[in-house]
Amino acid sequence: MTMTRLTKNCAGFTRRDFIQLGLGGTLGLGFCDLLRLRANSSEAIAKAAPKLASKNVNCILVWMDGGPSHYETFDPKPDSPSEIRGEFKAISTKVPGIQFSECVPQLAGVADKISIVRSIWHKDPNHGGGNHYMMTGAPTPVPVACGAYVTFHPSFGSMVSYDRGLRNGLPAYASLPNVSRSGGPNFLGGQHAAFVIDGNPNDKAFKVRDVVLPAEISEGRAANRLAMRQSLDQMKRYADKLAEDPAVTFDQFYAQGLDLVASPQAQQAFDIQRESDKVRDAYGRTDLGQRMLLARRLVAVGVSFVTVYYGGWDNHTKIFQTFKGDFMKKFDQGLAALIADLDEHGMLDNTMVIALGEFGRTPKVNKDAGRDHWPGAMSVLMAGAGIPRGQVVGATDAKGYYASENVYRPEDFAASLYTKMGIDPHQVLHTNTGRPVQLVNGGRVIKELFA
Repeated sequence: MTMTRLTKNCAGFTRRDFIQLGLGGTLGLGFCDLLRLRANSSEAIAKAAPKLASKNVNCILVWMDGGPSHYETFDPKPDSPSEIRGEFKAISTKVPGIQFSECVPQLAGVADKISIVRSIWHKDPNHGGGNHYMMTGAPTPVPVACGAYVTFHPSFGSMVSYDRGLRNGLPAYASLPNVSRSGGPNFLGGQHAAFVIDGNPNDKAFKVRDVVLPAEISEGRAANRLAMRQSLDQMKRYADKLAEDPAVTFDQFYAQGLDLVASPQAQQAFDIQRESDKVRDAYGRTDLGQRMLLARRLVAVGVSFVTVYYGGWDNHTKIFQTFKGDFMKKFDQGLAALIADLDEHGMLDNTMVIALGEFGRTPKVNKDAGRDHWPGAMSVLMAGAGIPRGQVVGATDAKGYYASENVYRPEDFAASLYTKMGIDPHQVLHTNTGRPVQLVNGGRVIKELFA
């Protein structure tokens, strides 16, 4: 059995702790659970969102949990003192005049396909609050500790699920291999939680729960078992229908689950073994690289929002040692391959790719050869969906302390994401108690992303 490394941040939480805290039922669910919740609570939200013209843009969001350093990724400061610039050099990219850190050479090679926003900032230095802000576009209404798993506001993926619903029988929102701490639906309801695809797609035995039948059960045997179940339940069927017993509803969703298993689109998406060795090698034969490939396959068949979770960016110690190893190599290779692959197949026009975390890292390297939390500056990679290619948006000051040119907030990032996906960012939602909640409070689109 392959063991998956659990990455902890400075709060001491692993990426699976939220399940042990009892939040898994509303943050990440199986497909049949999502179907059931969607039907049972369709009236819980008072008003539907107004629709915009375009609904064809999908999104792959790579969540860099812990807070990635802007210095060691997309905003190096080669002319700063050594205690600020760190150990790595700045390298030229495919776009003249734009430099990245030498830690991301393959992303430097696709810089002509992406935009880097260097000027987003906020004031929350905690993992919990920063995660919430950057995953929802809303600050937390109360202080949130580093280790908190909260969603006071719907996450981007959950809102996309609410707006679009099922397409081709597939869930609108998926997350691999788990859900970010603020990636839940809040008042939108559990039916808009992420469909979690856990496990390691690089394993030969990898299968997606609720989608692939066990190898020992053929479709014919599955159909026979369903017929047997129906026979056993026949005597109570009439009473069930009159009373709207949950057993009747369960059968409906069980049938839809079987439809998903038999769906050619689902099989095409989830069976990563169908990809050629050349393509799989391009992404890297790693857990992260294959998750990015699987994300590409999901959006290709109609999953609107896919989060690829990659923890381990909370580098209070030994940041340079960490980034010299496989941690950064598989991120650089996988994300660069995803962008190039989408572009080669004409999918980048309607697929937005975003890579970000909850904040940046401190300008000065600390005594433990690490960098600490720093929300005053961060870099966000964005590509696709009409985002201009080969540009840097905004800037930080000469030493990278603060966003200083064309400064934007998380609300602006959220407004831009929603607008790109055809969702009105200024609409007012209503909770199940009737309380009005504005989706994005005061955000303005980042104009350089719409040029």
